[in-house]
Amino acid sequence: MATDLTSQVLDALSKTDGSILTADVFPSVDFTTIKSALDRLGSREMVIYRQIGQEEATLTPEAQGIAAEGSHEAKVFEAVRQAVDGLKIADLPGIVGKESAKVGQGKAFKEGWIKKEKDLLKATTNEVQDASREQLQIIQQTRTHPDPKVLLDLRKRKLIMTQKIISFEVEKGPKFAVEFVKVETDLTADMLATGAWKTVKLKPYNFKAMGAQAPSGALHPLNKVRHEFRQIFFEMGFEEMPTNRYVETGFWNFDALFVPQQHPARDLQDTFYISDPPEADKPRADPLKTEKLADGSIPTPESQGAPKQDYESYWNDVKEVHESGKYGSIGYRYPFKEQESLKLVLRTHTTAVSTYMLYKLAADPRPARYFSIDRVFRNETVDATHLAEFHQVEGVIADFGLTLGGLIGFMEVFFGKMGIRRLRFKPAYNPYTEPSMEIFGFHEGLDKWVEIGNSGMFRPEMLEPMGLPKDMRVYGWGLSLERPTMIKYGVKNIRELLGHKVDLNFIESNPAVRLEKD
Repeated sequence: MATDLTSQVLDALSKTDGSILTADVFPSVDFTTIKSALDRLGSREMVIYRQIGQEEATLTPEAQGIAAEGSHEAKVFEAVRQAVDGLKIADLPGIVGKESAKVGQGKAFKEGWIKKEKDLLKATTNEVQDASREQLQIIQQTRTHPDPKVLLDLRKRKLIMTQKIISFEVEKGPKFAVEFVKVETDLTADMLATGAWKTVKLKPYNFKAMGAQAPSGALHPLNKVRHEFRQIFFEMGFEEMPTNRYVETGFWNFDALFVPQQHPARDLQDTFYISDPPEADKPRADPLKTEKLADGSIPTPESQGAPKQDYESYWNDVKEVHESGKYGSIGYRYPFKEQESLKLVLRTHTTAVSTYMLYKLAADPRPARYFSIDRVFRNETVDATHLAEFHQVEGVIADFGLTLGGLIGFMEVFFGKMGIRRLRFKPAYNPYTEPSMEIFGFHEGLDKWVEIGNSGMFRPEMLEPMGLPKDMRVYGWGLSLERPTMIKYGVKNIRELLGHKVDLNFIESNPAVRLEKD
């Protein structure tokens, strides 16, 4: 159809010295077909065209009746005028119809065409001008009206509908010709063999045309910010912890951290519990290999040279610390429930991993620096700033003679590498750290202080049951990965960053990030 239309456009232009409007010349041809034909002609500079958008008015069925037979008020006036001695109000619907009587009577009174004497209607003049009919007839012929107020009034009365019509104004281009000559886009083997390439018209190369975009993968903004965090940790001598276990027992997730079994964080409203299987074994060493030995037994870390650790004693010490206290602590003084400790949960924090790594460190106590960045799960109500799953950035430093002042100094260096140099520290409570501090940073863009993390020194009730030396201290701190990412990329709703509502165009087009730069 587009090929046929190109010839028609050229023919129409050849008959005029000016321009043509496609809405007038091709009123029944759809927009896509016209645009396709004009694009073909325009690419060869045979025509020049521009798009014109205009609103056109069309009559409703009621308005079409008014344009043909007159307005409701005009019908009422004519009926009253023909009744020389007056027309009874009750007789009016039978003459002009119920709708015209209902609508037209009030309008005729308002125009002063009729008056009421007792139960009779009488005309006040012999002739009237039916403005509504004239206005609608003009719109019927021209699809518009010179007075915008008239169009607005008729639209309010639901007598007309307006719609935007897109057409094109077309004029002759510098290479205009009446005949559309087919241009070859490819030089074929047949053309070379027959010599046809000497006579055919070849389409010139468009060196300004954009090439086809090559599909490629894209890093998620969270992965970009995660990479920056990992680089900071590696620069500061940290070792990355294995975080491949999303499911943990209540022992590693809570009890080993000296979190009481009655703590609100362990309620169903805050933690996701696994239903199948609901429980796990008591703490034990993980096998280093999945293959069985020659005698059919499963290899243990001790059989492969790893230091031996007594998990049963560790379990009993943690239980005793909770029930009656130990290592100078009076404990929580409640009956420790084994079943509660063995329940399987989706980990609520990566500190469960840190606890396991510190227990392994107790077999060979030495200064160590660990970090992890991975997903955690909490049974929270989803809103613009909270999800049921998010990513936690956590760091742990174990050494001898550590002090709270050293933790504050280290936090200033750590966050300084992200470009956050104005920090405040506020005392806080945490079951497994004492002292504990909330960390606030000044956000230049928001011009206010915002919480950026939590920190503290792990309690003796957590460290000494592991077998760590009494004079070894451990720093711990954490923050979410989503919050700095949202700030860096200007994301206001966390659901636009993680989950099914993420815009893939945002993922593909977002820039790289450098935490030390604004």
